[in-house]
Amino acid sequence: MTGGRSPEIQEPPDLNRTTLAILYSLLALLLFDGMGLIIKLLSHDYTAAELSAYRNIVGLIPALLVLWTSRDWHAKGRSMRMRQWKLALLRGVILTFAQYFFYLSLGLLTFATASTISYANAVFVTALAIPLLGEKVGMVRWAAVLIGFAGVVMIVGPGRDTFSLSALLPLGAALCYALTAVTARMMDEGPSTALINLYSTGVAALGAMVLAMATGGFTPIRDTTDLLWIAAMGGLGGFAVLVLVTAYRMTEQSNLAPFSYFGIPLAFVLGWLFFGEAPWEELFPGAFLLSGGGLLIIWRERQMNEKLRNATTPR
Repeated sequence: MTGGRSPEIQEPPDLNRTTLAILYSLLALLLFDGMGLIIKLLSHDYTAAELSAYRNIVGLIPALLVLWTSRDWHAKGRSMRMRQWKLALLRGVILTFAQYFFYLSLGLLTFATASTISYANAVFVTALAIPLLGEKVGMVRWAAVLIGFAGVVMIVGPGRDTFSLSALLPLGAALCYALTAVTARMMDEGPSTALINLYSTGVAALGAMVLAMATGGFTPIRDTTDLLWIAAMGGLGGFAVLVLVTAYRMTEQSNLAPFSYFGIPLAFVLGWLFFGEAPWEELFPGAFLLSGGGLLIIWRERQMNEKLRNATTPR
């Protein structure tokens, strides 16, 4: 594989790039959910920290592959140095806790509930952009944030008989994932996205191993079947990253963001198929408010970007 090539995913001639990018993003959702199902299956015998460590160690392979196939990285002399390396390492630490909280929640909550609450990250990104990036948020996006938070509160269910502190774990994961997104926007334009991703994945792998050792160490892998499941978990997660990066290279993120909410019904269906879970009372109508708030944020940001492009286009 030569340095300037994109990942080996060929584009069918009858599909335009945006359509194909959307299909890739939906495939990535399915792969991430497949990884989550395996994590839930293995969580009875292995801790969240162990599973996170295994996931990130295997995830270094696609991270390196994405870096090697990055035209931007090759154009900049294949340098591994980064001026804001401390911020890049901090992103890896935050990612460590994001994964730990989310993987822990998969073992304690229904699959669809844990997955749906984690979609609050879009709402958190908007809220965090104000103090960390100095962005101005107008009435529409504030309304979207409030709608999204209302949906989260309804799903988490404080005051309900079924409420448990476990429901706060995917919310903590969503906050951490939002922090990784916001801090990515604080990085210079110099280093390639692939290099930033490699830094974060490497630190997350080390962080997860430290967490695993601090919470009881690594459990001996019981048998070959578990080893295969662990390999599949890492492979699905790693390939999902590769496919998602490919999608982001093919079109603007604003074209893909609305389709991420297909993950909510997908997680519900998969949880029902594989674990017999159907948490209707937990998820609805809160899931509609959460996804509605997120989609409103995406719509408003896309509208603002279009206005900015039109204002700066020579006439």
